[in-house]
Amino acid sequence: MREGFFGLNVAVRGLYTAQRALDVVNHNLNNVNTPGYSRQQAVQTAARPMHIFDGTGMLGTGSDVKSIERIRDEYMDFKYWSENIAMGEWNVKRELLADIEATINEPSNSGFNKILAEFFSSLQELGKDPSSSAVRSLVREKGVMVAKYFNSVAAHFEKLQADVNDRIKTKVGEINSIGTQIQQLNRQIYATELDGSNANDLRDQRALLVDRLSRIINMEANEVVVGKLPGGKDDKRFVISVSGKAFIDHFQLTRLSLNMRQTGQKLNAEDIENLYEISWEDKNTLEIKGGELKGLLEIRDGNDGDPAAAGYPVPSAKSPLYKGIPFYQKKLNQFVRTFAMAFNEGFIDGNGDKSIDDAAGENLRGHADGYKLDSVQGEPPSGIRFFTRLGENGKPVSSAAFIGGAATNAEIYAAYDSITAKNFAVSEDIQNDIKLISASDAPGQVGNINNLNSVLSMRRNPKMFAEGAPEDFMKSLVSILGVDSQQAVVLSGNHEVIVKQLENRRISISGVSIDEEMANLVKFQQAYNASAKMITTMAEVYDTLINRMGVR
Repeated sequence: MREGFFGLNVAVRGLYTAQRALDVVNHNLNNVNTPGYSRQQAVQTAARPMHIFDGTGMLGTGSDVKSIERIRDEYMDFKYWSENIAMGEWNVKRELLADIEATINEPSNSGFNKILAEFFSSLQELGKDPSSSAVRSLVREKGVMVAKYFNSVAAHFEKLQADVNDRIKTKVGEINSIGTQIQQLNRQIYATELDGSNANDLRDQRALLVDRLSRIINMEANEVVVGKLPGGKDDKRFVISVSGKAFIDHFQLTRLSLNMRQTGQKLNAEDIENLYEISWEDKNTLEIKGGELKGLLEIRDGNDGDPAAAGYPVPSAKSPLYKGIPFYQKKLNQFVRTFAMAFNEGFIDGNGDKSIDDAAGENLRGHADGYKLDSVQGEPPSGIRFFTRLGENGKPVSSAAFIGGAATNAEIYAAYDSITAKNFAVSEDIQNDIKLISASDAPGQVGNINNLNSVLSMRRNPKMFAEGAPEDFMKSLVSILGVDSQQAVVLSGNHEVIVKQLENRRISISGVSIDEEMANLVKFQQAYNASAKMITTMAEVYDTLINRMGVR
């Protein structure tokens, strides 16, 4: 009698085990398309056996579901997060360097080389007829086009730097938001697992958040064992560190903080105002070593490692060793200053002294050394600078206002430090009176174009820049940008391939296979039916035992 009821209990255990396994299969199939979901598996074990009193041994008592495990390879997670950091950085650089390339727009039919060639072509036309008002107007307009090209590029760079700055603000907010969510999940996971249960779905949610975080900033995630829980399982603390400091220490969260640079506290002289610096909320310094945030910071601040310019220091800060927006802005500023100085003054060595033209054996003449169209005998050189800068009112300043009281060549050279690509302009004098375009090197000689020829020679002068002539300088700049952009494309592509491979390997381990789950469905259904059949069989045994074996 006792053995009969014992068999019923064993059959019921089998029924419950199969039902639990079917529930897990059902859950897996429902989450086959859930991002970050890890396949779960019911771990089935034999129940504790029972001693038989007649000494024949131990009798099995059926089966139990010991636990429901999450199928996950932690090593693959660590590898994925590590590669994801690098991919995030280079994806951002690839995208933003492409924006810089589009801004410079070279080579193209509307880029620098085309505009500069048209300007010098108009000067050559002026050499054919120096007295032509139409050609002089053309020279003025082509000069304005040269200036506006640099104004436009510089304005786009400032806008791009402001946009990147806003993205940095957004990314910091996203990091803090992810940190808050992980902190809350840590509490839920810990509370759930105190009794020995596995918080599988909560752990999947946390891992998905860590995936997102790893793309944004360099981080390391680990579970640290600090003791034992009452049920005997390890007591674990989940820790995420950034650059050696704990961002999340189980229940504790240390947020990132944004601090706007104060006026005059620029990292680079070319920077716009109100850029953000990132630190910990406790004001400790934070070094960003990877992820999208590093890519954004290096593009926004990168000046190829140049120290902060005098008057623009951020304490303990140095421009990143990368060529970002300030680097290209600085190069454009260098070009317009040197080009304007050479065109106006004939200075090409950057020392405030006239350079010797080796071919002619004479000092180079600049536009300011020439004479206006209606000059008369005995009149001094015009002193008119073709290129100056925009004033605070947004209008071009005159030569007199630009040069001020400068008397020596060195003082004149110093005046050009105020020119930037953004404020580069054709002088007010030239804009108001085209007769002031100085072609002659002697007063009262309308057909004299010696001064114009000296100015025209600037186009091919290899001494103007370290890279050579003006077009060589811009070609070198475009080449530098092209190399950096191609590097970003290659490295971004390489890391994407690696991350995709790691993701596929994670899916092969943790992903839900419909075919496999359907096979399990059939297997556990058959086990359930077999247990049910055993219960039916035992019911027939009880019916015979109880109802058909009565005393007459």
